[in-house]
Amino acid sequence: MPVREQDPKVRAHNFEEVSYGYNKEEAMLEASRCLHCKNPRCVTGCPVSIQIPEFIAHVVEGDIDGAAGVIARDSSLPAVCGRVCPQETQCEGQCILGVKGEPVAIGKLERFVADNKTTVSEAVSTSPEADAPRTKVAVIGSGPAGLACAADLAKWGYDVTIFEALHKAGGVLAYGIPEFRLPKEKVLQKEIDEVTSLGVKIETDVIIGRTVTIESLMDNEGFKAVFVGTGAGLPRFMGIPGENLNGVFSANEFLTRNNLMQAFRPDYATPIHVGRKVCVVGGGNVAMDAARTALRLGSEVTIVYRRTENELPARKEEVHHAKEEGIEFRMLTNPVEIEGDENGWVKAMKCIRMELGEPDASGRRSPVPVEGSEFDVECDTVIMALGTSPNPLIAKTTPGLETTRRGGLVATEEGATTRPGIFAGGDAVTGAATVILAMGAGRKAAKAIDDYLKNN
Repeated sequence: MPVREQDPKVRAHNFEEVSYGYNKEEAMLEASRCLHCKNPRCVTGCPVSIQIPEFIAHVVEGDIDGAAGVIARDSSLPAVCGRVCPQETQCEGQCILGVKGEPVAIGKLERFVADNKTTVSEAVSTSPEADAPRTKVAVIGSGPAGLACAADLAKWGYDVTIFEALHKAGGVLAYGIPEFRLPKEKVLQKEIDEVTSLGVKIETDVIIGRTVTIESLMDNEGFKAVFVGTGAGLPRFMGIPGENLNGVFSANEFLTRNNLMQAFRPDYATPIHVGRKVCVVGGGNVAMDAARTALRLGSEVTIVYRRTENELPARKEEVHHAKEEGIEFRMLTNPVEIEGDENGWVKAMKCIRMELGEPDASGRRSPVPVEGSEFDVECDTVIMALGTSPNPLIAKTTPGLETTRRGGLVATEEGATTRPGIFAGGDAVTGAATVILAMGAGRKAAKAIDDYLKNN
């Protein structure tokens, strides 16, 4: 069942949430479509294995708190995941109804439950006595991996402190995802508050590797285990001429200024440069977020992508919304140089047309330049949305932590790193991926930390 949304012409000029979500009648009607398969593939497709048919059965009965209780067993961020997870490639992608028609709208049902429940998740401590000294665990980073890991450990009776480098908790959920997709106060802060209600402490403005090191946390402050969930905040660039001109930004910086530092609000003095004509280079969700943000700040926006629409890595919903709002897509196009004026500001981007050649290692056909097809795209701002790598600071300041060629921490499937007592998961290990995959990694690491501490 389609969900109600803001009119594209209206929402292109505001930062209010695009989707209104289901009301109770709509949710119950959509939930009634579930076939309650004997072997539910949707659960297999969920990285945190939410018991989807079970929570949906509660929605059919109108029992929202019962549904919330089922989800809470496996996910501490349902309102976030219901909004930003790529359900079409995970739970909904496995739904049997999707073979011949529309799959059950699992993500929208999860969002409805999270937004309308009246109960708060309760701590389930395994400690024999509430006032007994509890084992201290440090979690570095308050993004989805860190929050999921901390929530599970707190429920099992551990004394958990999250250390966050920025001035607000949430990690990529706070700095990377725009307000029109994930409202910060109404949704994100509410779910962070639920995690802290379990007894988790969050210390902001603490840069591990600068303010304090992992070694000192373990040697001097009594932390018996550490989880590293620092995400992937290091932006990539193309290495083409002109990338140092004024008016060229990484999507990371552009979105952080707008989302975390609230540059879109007139009552905030955060500076943000948005030109008359913006080119966003890239085709993932971050590119869509940057493009749709620039549009709302008053620019004409073009997305430049080197493959065709079929290969766009962004969610179909995000691409659809961007087109509805009036963003132009230039496919099979790749920048080769950014051109500047006499004052060092961007004036155009020289591009070359591409065609698709043989498939690369990932199975996608590799783009090949068409010789002699260069042309200029007029613009005064370029936003590079080409992916991100893990921040190298933790590995550089923690002896014995090995990294991969791409800069991620070496860790087992369960999250154990090359240093005993130090665990890692999410984008800090894999490079940029999805919120729910990071949460799944955080939960696996929490279990591994629990096992490690019980056996050591």
